Amino acid sequence: MIRTPLRPLARILEARASGENPDAIERENLRIRHEQMRDSSRGRAEGRLLVLSVMFFCAFGVIGARMGMLAASEPSEPRAASSGASIQAARADITDRHGRILATNFETHSLYAQPQQMIDKERVAAELAAIFPDLTREDMLEDFTGKRKFLWIKKKLSPEQKQAVHDIGDPGLLFGPREMRLYPNGKLAAHILGGASFGREGVHAAEVIGVAGVEKFFDDKLRDPARQGAPLALSLDLTVQAAAEEVLYGGMKLMNAKGAASVLMDVHTGEIISIVSLPDFDPNARPGPLLEGDASDSPLFNRAVQGVYELGSAYKIFTAAQAMDLNLVNHQTMIDTGKALRVGGFNIGEFQKKNYGVLSVEDIIVKSSNRGTGRMALQIGVKRQKEFMKAMGFMDYTPLEIVEAQGGKPLYPERWTDLSAVTISYGHGLSNSPLHLAAGYAAIANGGTYIAPTILKRDGAPEGTHRVMREDTAMYARNMLRKVVTDGTASFGEVPGYAVGGKTGTADKPKPRGGGYYKDKVIATFATLFPAHDPKYVLIVTLDEPVETSGDKPRRTAGWTAVPVAAEMIGRVAPLLGLRPEIEPGELAGITLTSN
Repeated sequence: MIRTPLRPLARILEARASGENPDAIERENLRIRHEQMRDSSRGRAEGRLLVLSVMFFCAFGVIGARMGMLAASEPSEPRAASSGASIQAARADITDRHGRILATNFETHSLYAQPQQMIDKERVAAELAAIFPDLTREDMLEDFTGKRKFLWIKKKLSPEQKQAVHDIGDPGLLFGPREMRLYPNGKLAAHILGGASFGREGVHAAEVIGVAGVEKFFDDKLRDPARQGAPLALSLDLTVQAAAEEVLYGGMKLMNAKGAASVLMDVHTGEIISIVSLPDFDPNARPGPLLEGDASDSPLFNRAVQGVYELGSAYKIFTAAQAMDLNLVNHQTMIDTGKALRVGGFNIGEFQKKNYGVLSVEDIIVKSSNRGTGRMALQIGVKRQKEFMKAMGFMDYTPLEIVEAQGGKPLYPERWTDLSAVTISYGHGLSNSPLHLAAGYAAIANGGTYIAPTILKRDGAPEGTHRVMREDTAMYARNMLRKVVTDGTASFGEVPGYAVGGKTGTADKPKPRGGGYYKDKVIATFATLFPAHDPKYVLIVTLDEPVETSGDKPRRTAGWTAVPVAAEMIGRVAPLLGLRPEIEPGELAGITLTSN
């Protein structure tokens, strides 16, 4: 701002010349300046009041709008609540199909320290080291005497440990309440439950989150307060699961296998009654991931869902079923399997170079002829075989409700040639998980309808269903599977009273690097349904690198390894499933009634 001088020289000279008082000019200019300063100050004050008024108006407007929104919205409960923290959240229980607890929350305490409040740091360090063997006196004493004002000692305490720490009596040791996830059955169903850990943590609370299995897949649902703590009911049967794990573990050790998997599925609902993967782990103390070597050797690896394998001759029944469904053959159609079969420059041979000669379609399955199914595959053709395999779910990961299921994506050839069709017809060139195979056999068992497997208990009609073959085709296929047990390669699979039907599969194990197959390592599988005349359940048993050594030479085929394990499992679990042994219905003899 440019100020006007109080005594401007031009006016002063003019005033003196005219005889006026120059001081009057100064007083007038001073009055005018004071008035200008007053007007300027008043303007600034009015501007500040206006800005302050606008700010108050906006603030009250926002508060009013928020109050209006809250008044108009539906009330909802907070996701977490605790004194001094907003991260503690209840987590619903997980139960089996009969309501028995598989996972629950357990109230416990954490232990933390405030070193500046400790009285005798050396004594505290020594006594804590005696209570917790994984802690060392030297390390704790270094922490207590440093500059840190807060440090965690243990995130979870047992009641006995809490009492022992309490007896130390030092005011620098403090406890914080929290909940932890407890799996009361230990290793039972570990791969399905997965496990949980702490998310956000505070002194007075900790957030429990799922890290694998159904715990992670249904994490939001298990933590949803709108469910009011309602448990998540799985399709598993705890007693059947326990029996299956015990039998499979014994069979794995007896057959000298490095790993094993089994799947028991209800063929009409798609519910998984039992699913086992060995080796397993305890979700109460979930181990870390394997950082070197083969990832499939980790106990965290779910062989039943994530493991994709060439499952061998267990797939031959699908080739026969499709050929019958397309009316290319019937169960008694004769096919020459003795004649050489050369496809894509490769000779297709039989196991141990056998020559079965002319066989019916039924006997091709019973004797497990590669050439027989190969010739049927050529009749079916590449396009139709590929469409059938997709309809059976063999080209997509299974929709099972655990996060690991998406890791079990099938492997199939990019270029599906005639050679691919032939090798896939007897279980090579297409890799699937045991769960894929269970869903495929369930379609044969229930009359030709594919049902997506589920780990949840179902009360209504199953979802994800579509017909993949005619009912009569499925019936003939079941009869063939029954004859495999009574007259074929799975004679050790017979369980009196339960009419087991099934198909063996022995596939050479591929090398992880460099291509090719091991000469002395196989994946042995037995796919079964029972009772064959009225199937209720499908059971898949797979052994990784089994060797049966009771004879003069080692035997690795499924008939010697996977079949007896599956038979023992059926004998154990069938009564638990409510199936009573019964006489298998047979064909009535021809009787002619005559009168006397």
